[in-house]
Amino acid sequence: MALRYYKTHTPGTRQRSCCDFSNISKQRPQRTLTSSFTRKRGKNNRGIITIRHRGGGHKRLYRKIDAKRSKYCSLAKVFSIEYDPNRTAYIALLHYTDGTKRYILKPNGLKKGDVLQTDFFAPISIGNTLPLKNIPLGTEIHNIEITPGRGGQLVKSAGTSAQILAKEGHYVTVRLPSGEIRIILKKCWATIGQVSNVDWQLRSIGKAGRSRWLDRRPHVRGAVMNPVDHPHGGGEGRAPIGRKHPVTPWGKPTLGKKTRKIIKYSNKLIIRRRK
Repeated sequence: MALRYYKTHTPGTRQRSCCDFSNISKQRPQRTLTSSFTRKRGKNNRGIITIRHRGGGHKRLYRKIDAKRSKYCSLAKVFSIEYDPNRTAYIALLHYTDGTKRYILKPNGLKKGDVLQTDFFAPISIGNTLPLKNIPLGTEIHNIEITPGRGGQLVKSAGTSAQILAKEGHYVTVRLPSGEIRIILKKCWATIGQVSNVDWQLRSIGKAGRSRWLDRRPHVRGAVMNPVDHPHGGGEGRAPIGRKHPVTPWGKPTLGKKTRKIIKYSNKLIIRRRK
């Protein structure tokens, strides 16, 4: 998919670009695979704001994505390629031979009419799902399980893919898009190929209002606030932070402060970190 640019009618369209939706179906989503979706807008169950700069945004209809691909030994035909407002990647509607319909993440290169399969010894082709132990070395994969049977949890964003590096014992060594190298159980499942909408990160927002459509409210720097509102605020004119380390509005260290737990269950599974 390429990018589409706007004519410069207004300052907002001068630098604005979006993904090309020429191959995306214009039909309404499958009704049985959708549900209402109420966003939290950065608030917890008591209505307290826990994540700032969230709110507004366009109403969205949630599409139920099949991350488990649990229809084993059953062929499925790609009926349509659709847009999903809740994620960066495109989705594909599958029609199985038994009449079941399900949405999946669309891999790059998948076309309408292709036949997909989920099996222990499925062909190594784009969109098929099989265990990691049966996937050859060097293959690009996405929608990877961490816990067997839970469904795909890794590599699901637009344009991302992981690569199988080695197999030893009960584990497979995988390089993730972030550069992290970790081991995953051989009996976990994954899908062949790269996630669709590769050019997503190249698009230009173009105007502030488009960020508001996406549920993103403006960020205000602490240095331009008053001292009563932020520890960085105050001073005559432009003033430095005035302390050893930047902090949050509540005085906790930020901007480079490591928040990851020192002792974590996944430490023994990570061979090389992304940093």
